[in-house]
Amino acid sequence: MLSIKSLLLFTMLFGMAHTANSNVIVGGTRVIYDSAKKETSLSVKNPDKNTNYLIQSWIDNLQEDEKDTVPFIITPPLFKLNTDQENILRIVFTGGALPQDKESAFWLNVKSIPSTTKTDQNTLHISVKTRIKLFYRPSGLAGDSAEAYKALTFNRAGQTLTVNNPTPYFVSFQSLKVGTQDIKEPGMVMPMSRLSWAIPAAANGKVSWKAITDYGSASAEATAPL
Repeated sequence: MLSIKSLLLFTMLFGMAHTANSNVIVGGTRVIYDSAKKETSLSVKNPDKNTNYLIQSWIDNLQEDEKDTVPFIITPPLFKLNTDQENILRIVFTGGALPQDKESAFWLNVKSIPSTTKTDQNTLHISVKTRIKLFYRPSGLAGDSAEAYKALTFNRAGQTLTVNNPTPYFVSFQSLKVGTQDIKEPGMVMPMSRLSWAIPAAANGKVSWKAITDYGSASAEATAPL
């Protein structure tokens, strides 16, 4: 049960505040940076008729424990996005020793902070962060990125399913099944790497999967026997 103190705090917050959810639209679920180009871009739109937003953008390494400097800049990194306005984020590669025989991946972050107005009422404003993947794709990679998911191979050892990705491309799973059993949040397998999942003992039959395309849609389904 809630203590009197907790109940009073909850009641106060509920009565004093309304949440301002971000209506900012980021124009993509992923960004592909072609190394042959000088830059790439991403649109950010505010269709809200009543609220302006402060937009802050930056890029992180894919793994939190990576300490290398991120070899990209975003311009503008901070700007005001007025109501019913759209702006373009420019992403520029600053150089660095990224692999040229396979893709590299990073996180692109876009935080939208709603503007505030003077009022006698207490209000609670919430900033919303959108996080999408940024893939650096060296030119001249072997194969076709759109077909990479078809090259995956799977094997099962007891209750462990392992995928091998022999391609130079990241493959993000939209879905993954063994028989009729879904694997929850299958994630992404890195280029020239393996990834494993624990599966239920009752999972039997062929493996089937769909990947997420460069455009954020689901690929056709692929299947393979185990």
